[in-house]
Amino acid sequence: MRLLHSTPARSALLGLSLILAAPIAVTVPSGQVIAAPAPESFADLAEKLLPAVVNVSSVQTAQARQGNQNPGPEMPLFPPGSPFEQFFKDFFNRNRPPGGGGRGEAQPRQPDRPERRAQSMGSGFVIDPSGLIVTNNHVIDGADEISITLQDNTTLKAELVGRDESTDLALLRVKPEKPLASVEFGDSDKSRVGDWVVAIGNPFGLGGSVTAGIVSARGRDIKSGPYDDFIQTDAAINRGNSGGPLFNMDGKVIGINTAIYSPSGGSIGIGFSIPSKIAANVVAQLRDFGQARRGWLGVRIQQVTPEIAESLGLKDASGAMIAGVNDGGPADKAKIRAGDIVLKFNGQDVKTMNTLPRIVADTEVGKQVPVVVWRDGKEVTITATLGERPNDTALAAAEPGAKGAEASKAVDLAGLGMKVAPLGNDTREKFQLGADQKGVVITDVSAGGSASEKNLKPGDVILEVQQNEVASPADVVKRVEAARKQDRKFVLMLIQRPDGVQYVPLSLAAPKGKG
Repeated sequence: MRLLHSTPARSALLGLSLILAAPIAVTVPSGQVIAAPAPESFADLAEKLLPAVVNVSSVQTAQARQGNQNPGPEMPLFPPGSPFEQFFKDFFNRNRPPGGGGRGEAQPRQPDRPERRAQSMGSGFVIDPSGLIVTNNHVIDGADEISITLQDNTTLKAELVGRDESTDLALLRVKPEKPLASVEFGDSDKSRVGDWVVAIGNPFGLGGSVTAGIVSARGRDIKSGPYDDFIQTDAAINRGNSGGPLFNMDGKVIGINTAIYSPSGGSIGIGFSIPSKIAANVVAQLRDFGQARRGWLGVRIQQVTPEIAESLGLKDASGAMIAGVNDGGPADKAKIRAGDIVLKFNGQDVKTMNTLPRIVADTEVGKQVPVVVWRDGKEVTITATLGERPNDTALAAAEPGAKGAEASKAVDLAGLGMKVAPLGNDTREKFQLGADQKGVVITDVSAGGSASEKNLKPGDVILEVQQNEVASPADVVKRVEAARKQDRKFVLMLIQRPDGVQYVPLSLAAPKGKG
């Protein structure tokens, strides 16, 4: 995956072949929907939109190091008197540039080197005649100077209003002498796969360029951030198009061109645009607050697998499973708990785990919203008041606990391929578990069993079975047998591992080699 801004590059002339096709008569069955014909020309639309698309140029100034700060490899440290000390000292002194200075040695001060100015170019578009311009964050990230160039080659200095790394968006402001041509955001949710789109930008620093294509796909997750929901298009997008708009046929911005998939760095017809539904909300907050304010529920989630769905009596493997709840967070206050599966949030279906963070983030901070969860075999509606997502991304989920523990020897869960034991002084010491650790510890895992297939290890701790806390091996056996009596194919356990807490569905099928 490549981001699209670039330094100015030499243009390459490519041989082009023009393929002409004769009209083909098509017989359409009665009632069948056919695609609208392609526009005869995009010229009128392009002429209208081009003035609102700008070139964004950012400059980052790097001050060269001075005298004894001259860059170069540092000599490794050795004990005083070591034979290697003099060897490396001589080697570094022979190879260090004049004035470089060795460790602990004073060197004559050298004149400062000239500043290095790294320039990159991208695209942007005007959303307000007074001079507000949208672009990608990565186009201006780290810039000391930002300037924009209009279609008539007028260049204006720009200031940063706000930026958001999570969605890769930035808002700039310029002070023009007269109102600028501007464009508006459209509704990206109304765009359909197959719809015509037009991309306008500044590829390779060549100036305003127009390409056309269709919406190739919706809802693409390219692993660039927590809120990925990209529009994929085959409209040619190249380096320097970053931050440029993707228009529908009504001349409304439905996407911001951000990334391409390309082995070579050039367009191969797979480009990705941030949908306007996300961008418009973020840009409005950058304008009003200088930063994005996102709704926050205060949970840690995991994907609902078919095994988890079956173990809880859920018909489809959809929704987002709550794996942890932050103490004192909005979800905690609303009594949402670990093990709940969120099916709907604020009236919107939560189809996958990745859907929930986007919906929550787009919801107004402080708003009361209905949350439909699957709990105890039925749908339950809970009202939650959203907080504002903290800037600190390291949000730790509260650890679930268990009450009490009873002394008993390890129990062999033969059907699951593991042994479990209560948490006593010996098991805590053996597996290095804290005094406040709750649950039942796994002491042995058999090869070929359900536990082994899910990569459970001795020292992992079972906190819940079928969403019920367990404090002893007897509790585990009781919950597992109850699941078997309900003809469950899987039993769901909340497992604490060294790297965190996760729900794990274990098969209740007979272990291999047994009837």
